[in-house]
Amino acid sequence: MKKVWNFASYNLLSLFSPAVGLEHLHCDMKRGFAKARKKEPEVAALLEKDNTAQTIGLLAQKAVYEIHQDSSTFSQEDTLNRIISILQLSKESDLVQQRVTQVIKNYLENPILLGKKVIKLSRGDEGFPEPILIQQGSYLFNLYAAIDCIFLEEDNTLHILDFKTGKSNFDRRQAYIYLLAASYIYPEHKAVASFYNLETCKQSKAITATPETLESFQITMSRIAKQHQTDLRRYRQKTDDFRDIFPQNAGVSCRFCPFSSICEFAIEGAI
Repeated sequence: MKKVWNFASYNLLSLFSPAVGLEHLHCDMKRGFAKARKKEPEVAALLEKDNTAQTIGLLAQKAVYEIHQDSSTFSQEDTLNRIISILQLSKESDLVQQRVTQVIKNYLENPILLGKKVIKLSRGDEGFPEPILIQQGSYLFNLYAAIDCIFLEEDNTLHILDFKTGKSNFDRRQAYIYLLAASYIYPEHKAVASFYNLETCKQSKAITATPETLESFQITMSRIAKQHQTDLRRYRQKTDDFRDIFPQNAGVSCRFCPFSSICEFAIEGAI
């Protein structure tokens, strides 16, 4: 079978269109740098640059994973120090150490997975998940959905739980991606999805989706996958058209963009 290069994911979706309330921070040129020009030395260096928020998220996820590897963890007095040692937090910055240590304390006080029938719990550092091949009409694309945790409710409903850190709001579209993925991986199960912030200890309500909603969302994801590949082809054919293919939205968004230092449109006062 011919290799399918077309793909869609939450990351690509968020680069295409922002979550509600974050429209002012959206800039399509960021997608251009991140996806079309990622192999250029300057861009690659910025992509590999230390990302504190990402580091905290990965270590927080790994902390939850490690806590649940030993059923006696919750009765051990030295659990906090043991998990800190496993994560090698001493090698991280003070900020990362403080926030991840607080995550561990929070979770030990409120272990939301304790007693649950967990069927999947990710460490967070496994890399790309196995793609799900989806056919929308005559169009094929791979859907990537990195799921943190799945457990079974008492009524056998699959509950997909996504762990968060920081101050970002929960995005319902990400839940729909998980539910779409679940409809292919576990077609015999009803599924719900929710988010839990490991720092604030806030959890969203369970999110559901009808078959019609998932079908509509699948069409949206296939459209994004197709448009993204079209944009990449256009760029490869004529790199000078970069600014037209991936239009900029300079302003407040520059302040939070990792490519501001190499972007000709970045507004200096916003950086």
